[in-house]
Amino acid sequence: MGTKRRESPVEPLAHWRFTPDGVEHGSLLKGNLVLRDYSGKGNRLLLTSVNLVPGHTVTASDLLTWETEEGEEGLAFHNDRLPKGSGYYFWTEQEAPLNKESLLQGFTIEAIIRLPDPFDEVRHSWMGVLTRQGQGGELGRSGERELLSSLSVSNCKEIQWVSHPENLHTSTTNWTRQLEAGGWYHVVIANDTRRTLLFVNGICDYNSPLEGIYGVAAAKGRGWNVGASEWAGGIDTLFTGTIREIRVTGEALHPDDWLCKMEAEQVLEGSFEGEPELQREENYHFVFIPDPQMQTYLNPEMLEAQTAWIVKHEEHLQLAMTAFVGDLVHRSEVEVEWERASAAVAMLDQGKVPYMMTAGNHDYDEHHTYLHYFGPERFQDKSYYRGASPSRYSSYGLKPAGSYTYLWLMVDMEHLEKDMDWCRDILESHRNYPTILVSHDIMYTTRHRAMNLPELSENGVLIWKELVHPYDQVFMTVNGHFNGNVHQVRKNASGQEVIQILVNYQDRYRGGNGWLRLAEFDEVDNRIRFRSFSPWVASLGVYETLEYPDYRFLTGRYDEFEWALPFKTRFAFAAQ
Repeated sequence: MGTKRRESPVEPLAHWRFTPDGVEHGSLLKGNLVLRDYSGKGNRLLLTSVNLVPGHTVTASDLLTWETEEGEEGLAFHNDRLPKGSGYYFWTEQEAPLNKESLLQGFTIEAIIRLPDPFDEVRHSWMGVLTRQGQGGELGRSGERELLSSLSVSNCKEIQWVSHPENLHTSTTNWTRQLEAGGWYHVVIANDTRRTLLFVNGICDYNSPLEGIYGVAAAKGRGWNVGASEWAGGIDTLFTGTIREIRVTGEALHPDDWLCKMEAEQVLEGSFEGEPELQREENYHFVFIPDPQMQTYLNPEMLEAQTAWIVKHEEHLQLAMTAFVGDLVHRSEVEVEWERASAAVAMLDQGKVPYMMTAGNHDYDEHHTYLHYFGPERFQDKSYYRGASPSRYSSYGLKPAGSYTYLWLMVDMEHLEKDMDWCRDILESHRNYPTILVSHDIMYTTRHRAMNLPELSENGVLIWKELVHPYDQVFMTVNGHFNGNVHQVRKNASGQEVIQILVNYQDRYRGGNGWLRLAEFDEVDNRIRFRSFSPWVASLGVYETLEYPDYRFLTGRYDEFEWALPFKTRFAFAAQ
């Protein structure tokens, strides 16, 4: 944002510490707790309850407890012990100056919180951390009319800031990657009167969706909630987890002036050094671009960096084919996202670099916009492209690489059953071609004891049964859609191995941080080497020292691995 470090101490508009020392008077036991405002501006927080059953014996001390262990200090909320919309939270007193503050000179809102563990995507979805009371509809606004401003936790453990700026007629939204249950997070929302950015532990995942944003709209006579979200004028979901501290400042602060510096979780393993290289001269690569939807929406420069890199290195790295696994856009009704995706892919067209693609669930709409941008007409002059299904969403191509000509079968998830006979016909008439099947929805992963376990989706079961298991030439399936990364090797009807791969980084930093999947085929060493590399991060490394999470290569067990493939015996059918 270009903010400068303050030469004098920060002067917050409101500042609350959720510790016993932060109590002005009252107690949890009596349910009359009042927290002081350390800013000295008079924005005291009052404890209140909502939707408690009359005569019920649940007290504030049953649902709120002080955490005093060093490093864990804060006020723990256990509102999930009651039905949704019931429990305890805080609000600013009626005459609090913050209630009237529109933050027109910029702002920095900070909250130090811990998510509950375990996290339940139903019970804990959209629970509020800090919410401005009121509705956008009261002020004649569009967008999220049912609320005014809210810092909340989504059902996917993402932090989301939805707000109606003072100068716009619609709401704006910022959010983060998926966080870990039980983790402590320093959340910062910063606005410099030009754009709003959301940071978690010092890392900003997404650019501002709009620029020219200032202020936070206020409804007359309304205050702020801590520990409760609102929807349509009523309390929605109360917070469960721990809150340590919240501070609101009327300017965009430099990171050195923030409340604290929490180290980012080291959930990724990687390397800051190096560039992809062929292990031997006669090897070749296939490239898979995982769901770019969040990049197209908020960080389009990352998708552009991917396609530009592919064009630049096609010959040097023998990049024989690039496959998009779906979800080119996040919002199919927003034309600018389609234009961004199309412009990035156009670099491949201009460079005459071969690519295939399939749609994802975010790409469908009643107008078939996907087909307008990425339908058969876009591929009609490409020699490797051989045709499309009756729905026009599925397609196939043939591309020589190394000693073989590979069949690429792109199977559409939405029209799977409609296109099934066509897909079988393609496989039946191309039994001598090693085949890679790509579809958006095949396999997902579940987490168990630090392991990612592969599971087939409903579509995946059907694809395996009808299009993989009976056909010896299909040796690989690749999909996105589901968060996470995993792979498994299974046996087909002939007892031959098939590798199935889920690759999707959209739930990680910055919607994927430009990471793509490289598959290097080594016919001499009889193996395929899979690596995850980010052209975007590599471009950053030219001008700055890379720090976590900006890894050029991801090196975790599901990001970098090898698969032994005896080409001559596995592809013996290709010589027939």
